[in-house]
Amino acid sequence: MARKLALGAFLHGFGHHQAGWRHPSTDPDSEFSLRHYVKLATIAERGTFDLVFLADAAGWRDWEVDTMKHMSRSAILEPLTLLTALAVSTSRIGLVATASTTYYEPYTVARLFASIDHISGGRAGWNLVTSTTESEARNFSLAAQIPHSERYARADEFAEVVRGLWDSWDDDAFPRDKETALYFDPDRVRRLNHKGKYFSVQGPLNVPRSPQGHPVMVQAGSSEAGRELASKTADLVFTAQPTIEAAQAFYADLKGRMAAHGRAPDELRILPGIVPTIGRTLAEAEARQQELQELVPPAVGLAQLRDLFGGFDLSGYPLDGPLPDIPETEGGKTRRQILIDMARCENLSIRQLYQKTTAARGFLSIVGTPEMVADEMQRWFEEGAADGFNVMAPVMSRDLEDFVDLVVPILKERGLMHDAYVGTTLREHLGLRRPLSPFRQAQE
Repeated sequence: MARKLALGAFLHGFGHHQAGWRHPSTDPDSEFSLRHYVKLATIAERGTFDLVFLADAAGWRDWEVDTMKHMSRSAILEPLTLLTALAVSTSRIGLVATASTTYYEPYTVARLFASIDHISGGRAGWNLVTSTTESEARNFSLAAQIPHSERYARADEFAEVVRGLWDSWDDDAFPRDKETALYFDPDRVRRLNHKGKYFSVQGPLNVPRSPQGHPVMVQAGSSEAGRELASKTADLVFTAQPTIEAAQAFYADLKGRMAAHGRAPDELRILPGIVPTIGRTLAEAEARQQELQELVPPAVGLAQLRDLFGGFDLSGYPLDGPLPDIPETEGGKTRRQILIDMARCENLSIRQLYQKTTAARGFLSIVGTPEMVADEMQRWFEEGAADGFNVMAPVMSRDLEDFVDLVVPILKERGLMHDAYVGTTLREHLGLRRPLSPFRQAQE
């Protein structure tokens, strides 16, 4: 079967632009409305997207209240609860949500996602993150966040434990034979008995093996430690890459690491984020973008940069002056460097840089007609930069609907997408194999 473009819809309240909540088309009450998220997931399913994606943070941003008061997403719905509701409100689209390896326990994560995989008929995916903010750490009895290298070492062991727990049962471990009173076959279950540096987990998981074998494992880290973990464990990687050259280098590097872990390159899908501002003409698209930019208070733009730069405050520097030297941080590293490189290469002022980040935040941003958006996606797909994209609509639901109604038909006409779903599970949508249980591996 010919390789097809994979598509995710990154659902984000009012949209990915910081001023999306102020746009006249948005309903102020929608960010906490199940009806709103069901509508978004249904739009994406109508467009035969492979998955919807939900981010998470277990605390406020590390920002001043005087800045936060201008922003949406100061409070958000817990994503796994929302994902379960979407599982019964949709029928085909994959369902991916974020859970942190820093603040969850492996047994809990394994149990939650295996349960959602059963409830949804095999459509669940776990986005593994390590968390980066001080505010989250202080909500979990820590004075400061765990150092970057230790967070990833913990995440590596965490992922190993979760996969082991997902393999607690064989696929046919439950005969449920009423005549013999045999509910499960004791030869088809195993305890994990994991004892490591960070975790001690006996098992077995008290959820049967899920329809996908393992729910799809997603990661978003692009640092050196993040790439190593992804090449070892991930089925799908969500990444921020602002240019095709950067994306090609990341794609080649990540796929090239997989052989060292006994994996083939086609066992991993790489989906850069894309922020499309679409108009029926280029002028209309540019006007839409400008309308949003004018709704962003400078304090919000500076706070966005402070967050992405690991806490470095730019408020004392001239807005129309150049970006100063940015110190190292224990926060997220990859996005920080992308923005620094962007500012240097494009000679951007601080104001120009925050205007670029209010929606894109280091992701690919395209302002143009449906054909222009489709052309760039096709180029990245065919020239070794992406296996697909996670679509980050600036304003919800307007821009997601425009993408489905205007861009998706072009991608299908060009043979880049399936006309309809060809399977029922998220692994089938993505063309990923279903992992064999250890019981079956031992027989082969």
